[in-house]
Amino acid sequence: MEEKVLEIIKNSDKALTYAEIFSKLENDGDKLTETLIKLEQNLKIRVTNKGKYEIFSDKTMKIGTLVTNARGFGFVVVDGEDKDYYVSADHINGAINGDVVVISVINEQRKEAIIRSIKERNLKDLLVGEFYVKDGKNFVKLDDDKLNIIVEIKDAGGAVEGHKVVVKVENKISKTNYYEGIIIRILGHKNDPGVDILSVAAKYQITDLYPEEVIEELEDIPEEVSEKDLKGRIDLRDKVIFTIDGDDTKDIDDAISIEKINNHYKLGVHIADVSYYVKEGTALGDEAYNRGTSVYLADTVIPMLPHTLSNGICSLNPGVDRLTISCEMEIDEKGNVIDSDIFESVIKSRKQMTYKCVNKILEEDIVPEGYEEFKEDLLLMKELSEIIRKNKINKGYIDFEIDEPKIIVDKTGKAIDVQKRIRGMGEKLIEDFMIAANETVASTIAFMDLPFIYRIHGRPNEEKIDSFLKFLSVLGYKVNANLNNITPKTVQNILNQLKDKKEFSILSMLMLRSMQKAVYDSNNIGHFGLASKYYTHFTSPIRRFPDLTVHRLLRTYLFKNNINNETVRYYTNELPKIAKHSSEREAASVNCERDVDDMKMAEYMQGHIGEVYEGMINTVTGYGFYVELPNLVEGMVKVDSLDDDYYFFEENSFALIGTRHKKRYMLGDKVKVIVIAADKEKGHIDFEVYKGDSNGDKQ
Repeated sequence: MEEKVLEIIKNSDKALTYAEIFSKLENDGDKLTETLIKLEQNLKIRVTNKGKYEIFSDKTMKIGTLVTNARGFGFVVVDGEDKDYYVSADHINGAINGDVVVISVINEQRKEAIIRSIKERNLKDLLVGEFYVKDGKNFVKLDDDKLNIIVEIKDAGGAVEGHKVVVKVENKISKTNYYEGIIIRILGHKNDPGVDILSVAAKYQITDLYPEEVIEELEDIPEEVSEKDLKGRIDLRDKVIFTIDGDDTKDIDDAISIEKINNHYKLGVHIADVSYYVKEGTALGDEAYNRGTSVYLADTVIPMLPHTLSNGICSLNPGVDRLTISCEMEIDEKGNVIDSDIFESVIKSRKQMTYKCVNKILEEDIVPEGYEEFKEDLLLMKELSEIIRKNKINKGYIDFEIDEPKIIVDKTGKAIDVQKRIRGMGEKLIEDFMIAANETVASTIAFMDLPFIYRIHGRPNEEKIDSFLKFLSVLGYKVNANLNNITPKTVQNILNQLKDKKEFSILSMLMLRSMQKAVYDSNNIGHFGLASKYYTHFTSPIRRFPDLTVHRLLRTYLFKNNINNETVRYYTNELPKIAKHSSEREAASVNCERDVDDMKMAEYMQGHIGEVYEGMINTVTGYGFYVELPNLVEGMVKVDSLDDDYYFFEENSFALIGTRHKKRYMLGDKVKVIVIAADKEKGHIDFEVYKGDSNGDKQ
């Protein structure tokens, strides 16, 4: 309808009245009013002073999303444009963080704009903050300091000062940014254990509570597998099958098995059959969709499925019968999957292994107690993993080798240490096997040409890769790369040329940021980073809704053979929505995890004020530079604290340079810093360059 109306207005040599447009629609004008309003709001058309419609032609006007800074200014992100538009505090005009706004560009070269109107107030229904009383009135100070609004509460509902609460914002009660809200939930006092993490989670609409109807449905979930559940399943309970996970993992959704037949390997990847228990159209299924994913926050897990399922009947715990969907693959000596079978099964895991113990065997040839009978299987798995990995790398698989932090907390949830997360041979082995299963499942359904949900990763933008290479040249590194046809091999080759550089970890992260983000989609374009033509997420249905959806599709297409026009039509319509929603919830989860990591790192560093560390500069800006410590804790050195000279930011070399002594602070430089402040609430850590001797240094 929108395209039709636009075409009519565009092809006219004059502005048209409503009646003139209606007459040209040939009895298809039922939604004309609604369509015209939408086109006007999206700046596709404009209404003249005489009430006629014409194509909108003001190129200085754009629509975008406002991202504000706590200091009052902001940036407007316009879809399809690489750079954002700066908006000063004087030109915000009442807009708040997240609003969809209409801007006038006042300087295209410097990317400056004025907000003309608020097209859509993107104020979430539920916000998080701290309850306080002022002048006899109740208020909530929002945790998100980018939201420059004041929320007044009429009914405290038992909240007292210092309580962290979830509020629903309702009416705007004045022309200024005063809003009326109601308290939905009291999370607890801000100093209570665990309340800090629950507060960050609530900011992203992530909750540890389940609706009553979900709890009621759990009463019908069995605690054990029964005989009737085994109907039609292949019995694998006599096979040597086991799991490998982290020390504290309780939601185990993948198990593995291996055999060698002649020169070929038979790899079994057995995944918890969550779809058998969590059906479409149930409260459990709806809640899993709403959540989209489990969220792992320091020592806290907020699961997609209640613990009754995630740690109980769906978890592949050792020594008990569990329902699974198995993907068995025959893999040749070059690492190619030459045959496969996907089927409903029942297993009994022989052992719940840990990465720590498996790595002892694979890396040190030390066999922990209780692992003796599994050593040969594990060594065979290592052999296969190395073959698969070599094959993947030959195809262009990109390993960015990005380190991740691990927050260690005490019994009260307080951060007591920050370490690099270990990624040993056992972790890589499981990754290789899960990728193989995901590719096999995706290609099986793709060849059937049926609606499906894929994990896709688009080809990177040539300009972004070119900008990254120019940045490398500024640092003094010459890298050879063919940008005429960017393939996974191109990116792999660039990273290989940087392997021996001192700041490789930083450069690898910057390279990753120049790539597109992996998302879910019903339209397959392949996975660039994995160099896969067909890829999906099949291996974690306890933790991710797309995997659960894939299991439902496998049951429909393969096990029930329910393939007809109605089924195809249903999934053709539903899967794009599921993919979009799942991608959004994944992004919220990632941002939430990042915020909690920042908060816990700051909490940890609060106990280390005054201590000296050596780190590496990983970001340089006009207002200072960031230093990353060996344990991945990051803090900022403000330019104002560099009192030995006046420093200016040289954009071409990404360096802060002293005007008198010409001292430079550049990306990759090692620098000694002293911790001067850490703000847990904001997740900020402040460093200063250390000027004393080396006594008391931390490494």
